[in-house]
Amino acid sequence: MIKDNQKYFNRLHVLLDAFIIGIAYAFTWYFRFVIVPKIVEIWPPLKKVFQYTVSSTDIYFSVMVFIIPCYIILYFIFNLYTAKRVQSRKTEFYNIVKANLVGLAGFMATFYYIREVNFSRSLIIIFAIFNIIAETLFRNAVRYFLRNIRTKGFNLRHVLLVGYSRAAEEYIDRVNSNPQWGYIIRGILDDNVEKGKQYKGVKVMGSTDDLGVILSQNQLDEIAITLSLSEYAKLENIVFQCEKSGVHTKFIPDYNQVIPNRPYTEDLLGLPIINIRHVPLTNSFNIIIKRIIDIFGSLFLIILTSPIMLIIALFVKGTSKGPLIYSQERVGLHNKPFQMYKFRSMEVQPPNEERTKFTVPNDPRVTKVGKFIRKTSIDEFPQFFNVLFGDMSLVGPRPERPFFVEKFREEIPRYMVKHQVRPGITGWAQINGYRGNTSIRKRIEYDLYYIENWTLGFDFKILFLTIFKGFINKNAY
Repeated sequence: MIKDNQKYFNRLHVLLDAFIIGIAYAFTWYFRFVIVPKIVEIWPPLKKVFQYTVSSTDIYFSVMVFIIPCYIILYFIFNLYTAKRVQSRKTEFYNIVKANLVGLAGFMATFYYIREVNFSRSLIIIFAIFNIIAETLFRNAVRYFLRNIRTKGFNLRHVLLVGYSRAAEEYIDRVNSNPQWGYIIRGILDDNVEKGKQYKGVKVMGSTDDLGVILSQNQLDEIAITLSLSEYAKLENIVFQCEKSGVHTKFIPDYNQVIPNRPYTEDLLGLPIINIRHVPLTNSFNIIIKRIIDIFGSLFLIILTSPIMLIIALFVKGTSKGPLIYSQERVGLHNKPFQMYKFRSMEVQPPNEERTKFTVPNDPRVTKVGKFIRKTSIDEFPQFFNVLFGDMSLVGPRPERPFFVEKFREEIPRYMVKHQVRPGITGWAQINGYRGNTSIRKRIEYDLYYIENWTLGFDFKILFLTIFKGFINKNAY
C-alpha cells in the first residue's frame, strides 16, 4: 500500500535532492574555477564579470555544509515534496525557481552582511542556474519513473467514493482521463442509488452503512467524500468513521459551481469561513502596486507608440469621414460606465446600431484602414490614455458595452464577477484566443481564472505573451 511506502519514498527523495544539490554545487565550482578561466583567456572582457578568485578551495566546500540543508528546507517551504499527483510540472518548475531565487538572495545578503569579499558572487549565481536545471531534470525523471511503474500495476492509489453526485462523476471523469496519476477507484457507497449501478466502469457497491466494514479491511489509500448536497447531514459521521480508521480522507464538494477552484478561507476565532470569491485585487497593497505599474506603463507606451499613433491618425482622417477617435461607453470597475477610446475603424453609424451589434467577419462597416488597425490591434492604442486616467488597467478582463452586460449577466453565471477589477487592454482570455466573435462563456472562464489567481508576475506574463499572441489575431475583425 502507498501509505506504508510514501514516507520511505519521501526520505529517499530528500536524500537524492541533497545529492543533486551537492553535485550541482561541485560542478559549479569546477565550471567557475577551471572552465571559466580558460574562457577568459580567450575573451579577456569577461575578466570584469568573473573578478573574484580564491587560491584555496576550503572556503567554497565548507559553505556546502550550509547550502545543502538550507536548500532542502527551502524545498519543503515551497511544497516540492508534495505528491506528484497533485502538482503539475509547471507548478513544480515555478517552485524550483522560487526556492533557488530565495536561496540566491539569502546567501548574497549573508555574504554582504558578514562582509565576505573573497567569495565569488558569480559562483552563487551560476549555482542557482545549474541547480534549477538539475532539479528540473531530476524531478521530471522521477515523474517518468513513477508513471512507468504505474502502468505495470505498482504505486497505485486505491480510492473509495462515498456519495453518488455530480462531484463523484466529475472526479471519475478526471481520474479516467489521467491514468498517469495512478488512482484506482474501487467503487461508490450511496444510500439513494441502487447497488450495481455504474458510471464509466465504477460501480455502486453498497450504502454508507457499509463504510465501517470496508475501512476495517485496511485495503484503501484514500476516501473521497462526494455526497450530494441533500446528503450533507451525514457528513460529520462519515468523516468521524474515516478519521478513526486512519485512512486519508478528502472532501469534494457538490457545489463547485459556487466555490472557486482556490477558495479563500478565514479563521474567525476558530470558525472557518469560506469566501465565495477570492479576489487578490481587493487588497489595498495589491491595488496600489498595480496602479503604479499602470501609470508608469501607460506613460511609457504612450511615448513609445506616439509615432505610430500619429501616422494612423493621418490615415484615418484622410481616408474616411468622421471623428479621429471613437468613444464608446463601456462598463468598468464596480459596474461604473466610462468612455473607452479607440481609433475610428468603421464608418459613422447610428448610435442604436453600434450599441447592440457585434463586429462580424467582412463587416461592411469597417473601413480599409480600419481593417488593418483592427487586425493588428493598433486601434486599441488610445486606450493607454484610459489606463493613465484610471478607467482601465494594462491587464484585465476586456470591458463590454452596457447592452451586452445586461444581456450576459442573466445568461452566463458569474459574468458580473469580472467587474470586481479594472478592465484591461489585454487579458488572459485574449492571449488564449478568446476575442472577437468567440465563446463568451469560455472568455469568462479565463477572466475568472485571472481574477482569482492575480499576481504581478501573472500580469507581466500576459503583457509579454501579448507581444506574440495579442496584437495579431484571427478573431479580430
